[in-house]
Amino acid sequence: MARNGVSLDDKFDLRKERVFLSGTQAVVRLALTQKERDRRAGLNTAGFISGYRGSPLGGLDQQLWRAKKVLDPNDIVFQPGLNEDLAATSVWGSQQAEIRGEGRYDGVFGIWYGKGPGVDRTGDVFRHANFDGSSKHGGVVALMGDDHTCESSTTAHQSEFAFVDAMMPILNPAGLQEILDYGLVGWSLSRFAGLWVGLKCIKDTIESTAVADGSVDRVRLVLPEIAMPPGGLNIRTRHALEKEELLHRWKKPAALAFIRENRLNRIVMAGGRRPRLGIASLGKSWLDTLEALDLLDIDEKRAANLGLRLFKVAAPWPLEPEGVNRFAEGLETILVVEEKRALVETQIKEQLYGRADAAMIVGKKDEENRVLLPAWGALDATEIAVVIARRILAYADDAEIAARLQQLEHAAAVFKTATDVAVRVPHFCSGCPHNSSTVVPEGSRAYAGIGCHYMVQWMERGTEGFTQMGGEGANWIGEAPFSTRGHVFQNLGDGTYNHSGSLAIRAAAAAGVNITYKILYNDAVAMTGGQPNEGSLSVDLMARQVAAEGAKRIALVSDDPHKFPRATAWPAGMTIHHRSALAEVQEQLRDVQGLSVLIYDQTCAAEKRRRRKRGLMPDPDKRVVINHLVCEGCGDCGVKSNCVSVQPLETKFGRKRRIDQSSCNKDFSCLEGFCPSFVTVHGAKLKEGVAVSPGKLPSIPEPAIAPLDRTRAILITGVGGTGVVTIGAVLGMAAHLDGYGVGLIDMAGLAQKGGAVATHMKIAPRPEDIHSIRIAAEEADTVLACDMVVAGSRKALASIRPGESQVFANLHETYPGDFTRNADFSLPTRRLKRAIEERAGAGRAHFVEAQLLASALLGDAIAANMFTVGYAWQQGGVPISRASILEAIRLNGVEREMNEAAFEWGRLAAHDLAAVERAAGVATEPTRAPTLSEVVARRVEFLSAYQNAAYAERYKARVERIAALERALAPGETALAAAVAHSLFKLMAIKDEYEVARLYTDGAFERQL
Repeated sequence: MARNGVSLDDKFDLRKERVFLSGTQAVVRLALTQKERDRRAGLNTAGFISGYRGSPLGGLDQQLWRAKKVLDPNDIVFQPGLNEDLAATSVWGSQQAEIRGEGRYDGVFGIWYGKGPGVDRTGDVFRHANFDGSSKHGGVVALMGDDHTCESSTTAHQSEFAFVDAMMPILNPAGLQEILDYGLVGWSLSRFAGLWVGLKCIKDTIESTAVADGSVDRVRLVLPEIAMPPGGLNIRTRHALEKEELLHRWKKPAALAFIRENRLNRIVMAGGRRPRLGIASLGKSWLDTLEALDLLDIDEKRAANLGLRLFKVAAPWPLEPEGVNRFAEGLETILVVEEKRALVETQIKEQLYGRADAAMIVGKKDEENRVLLPAWGALDATEIAVVIARRILAYADDAEIAARLQQLEHAAAVFKTATDVAVRVPHFCSGCPHNSSTVVPEGSRAYAGIGCHYMVQWMERGTEGFTQMGGEGANWIGEAPFSTRGHVFQNLGDGTYNHSGSLAIRAAAAAGVNITYKILYNDAVAMTGGQPNEGSLSVDLMARQVAAEGAKRIALVSDDPHKFPRATAWPAGMTIHHRSALAEVQEQLRDVQGLSVLIYDQTCAAEKRRRRKRGLMPDPDKRVVINHLVCEGCGDCGVKSNCVSVQPLETKFGRKRRIDQSSCNKDFSCLEGFCPSFVTVHGAKLKEGVAVSPGKLPSIPEPAIAPLDRTRAILITGVGGTGVVTIGAVLGMAAHLDGYGVGLIDMAGLAQKGGAVATHMKIAPRPEDIHSIRIAAEEADTVLACDMVVAGSRKALASIRPGESQVFANLHETYPGDFTRNADFSLPTRRLKRAIEERAGAGRAHFVEAQLLASALLGDAIAANMFTVGYAWQQGGVPISRASILEAIRLNGVEREMNEAAFEWGRLAAHDLAAVERAAGVATEPTRAPTLSEVVARRVEFLSAYQNAAYAERYKARVERIAALERALAPGETALAAAVAHSLFKLMAIKDEYEVARLYTDGAFERQL
């Protein structure tokens, strides 16, 4: 039993009412809750869930699979769809059993899920299914996953209008709690009105984690008494025109009656005796609006004095008019705060049109037709607060609001004018098959598509342009007749092929265009978490399918071509090659007239890593090590492998290369550089850390942590794939264990591929004290900069409140994918550090070599993030108890001992850095740049061993001659002489076979190992 009776199983235990869970876990609990509510109501119902993964709903299927042991006993079936529209058709079918009297249950409640583009492609199903309707004791809730800021999508989505067009009522939850609440409302509404109901899901809700009230009976609903048509409103067989009439004449009014009876749209602040300004908002924007009022220091009492009325909209379509009329009564101005295109604003205008006392209604634009709240991007609390303050000051002379406005305008200006000191661009994982598979022959051109290979467009590989999912290559059908180019390559992932891409291949074959589809079979849907493809897709099945579609030539390229059984039923004429023959095979395929297909077979690197950790895949007993004395620093290994585990190593002889053993996924493509500095080591283990058990550390005084009296905001920045999200989850659970309200959002996008990650975290005395979880400009109390590059981004820097925020930064330089293409790439570490120090203010930024120390102490670079947490906690930057942090680490269960030790060593580093350095055997003070004489002396010593003392003296004499000339012409300067010292040394110390042999046998390499 965990501390305070909390365990990880609470999220699906309906006996536990106060639960800490993510948005996708809330959907699982939602289904369980509906089953229990039906049971209590005497109904024997079942559940059916189907959809297709995609951000921000990318992890829902994983949560449903993990919850199978609790879903099965509750008759809830999860059947992932091959694509979104077929999944929606399956959910439609769940409502049909009782029509024919063949149902085994009283009804089946359904959930469909899909991201914005999936909503678009499913429009025909939504229209048909909603025309048919829902069953009396079933009902359907459709989760629309919208990516408003295009963080992990090819377009920004706003799916409400697709649902409006299908005449499906919409609910827009504000926060995770309302996913639980509105989901139950949605099923009740669906059953009552015989309609499918849409539930808006964006990153800030469905990908957030928070403390919620999971009480089964929390939501109490009333069914209105209204006139019903013969046969009622629920699903049954009818003529299409009957369905249309029923939809407009009966079902929509029924939905409005349900919304009105249950006061789903409600006045939250009345506005006092003389309300003048009314604000209507919904969903994420509602939370942003509450946050904006906090920024203006406006509570309910102050709002009443200012004549400010607030209207919370739960159901934006159809917008119930009686609630709008109550809200609008007596107001002079109505401000509608909603993201993207106006949906509520236009309906309010329509409903109030023609009234003599109608208020001025503004939102997307003001009364002068100027942009007020943009319909593009996303709104934030600061932006909304500025608009509200200006509206209040238009009718009230309030010095406090005026002062707050000035501060907010300054913060907004800082954010608007801020620039990124550096940018961490997402990249393929170490060992990713895309590192090799996306190369095209010189002179050829390729298209990208949906999937990880989308990122190849910024890697200078002759690839540009993409289509919607499933359209890959079909654009060439229209371009080819009008282009001077005779052939293109088209990248296609196996997940997209399975989803809908096979139809594009059929279309290309039918059109007869010259195109080569490069299908990557990587055995997992890598972009959304490594899920398996639906069905039994395999390399040989795919090969037979494309052959049947009319491919003129098929080639299989694999990292292990011998793994396929001899009896495999390959299509006639197909050839099989090792991946080293990729260039030759592509040159052959581009000369084929018509459709050709190259299948590239190699398991996803991230999935390999997961399977090896779980013992499901053998871990090669081999590692690659670079002898840095042999390495010339040319960077060819990085070019050949395109791998981010090939990192720079600054040595006394200049920049060389090293393999980051913590991130290496053992793809071994770096060996294709054919460089004598590369060595494969067999039968060896990575060196363990030197740390003693944290229990044996000296006693460290604990900082005084006062109980929370307000909401605290913590921003965590880092690199995708290094455990930053886990740090947020651990701290969130720890805050929950302390009895606080907590909210988390992980801003990852494509960052699982080594890009920028930022976790926004807020902790408050009560869950309801947290409004918008996103940290606005100058709102962060603490920044845990696990990576300084991300901390130096404009958004992160703008979140720092000068003179008040505390920043705790890891000084380690983690090089981005740019280094694979530019051997001289360097990070602007000094500028990053200076920017953070200047923004935070004197004494507010604290820097530590977290990765260097954690790696030396614990043997794994992944420990650096928890080390940083301990470093910050000891200095009062994390207002959570130590006991709860350690308990959360235990509950998380991953590398428990290492993470506990990392936290404690981080604490000690804050208290006594010298003691930690002694234990680690490293010094973290910046090294002094060597003088010219030191550079020369080191190389003289090397050249003496390389050949003899006379040879070394020749080198020294030449450098000294250049140095003398430089002193004569430019006294005090040594840049020219230093360049000569480095370059002449490389010229004179040529690494022929004898020298390479010497460098492997003089003992230095053994010491390096």
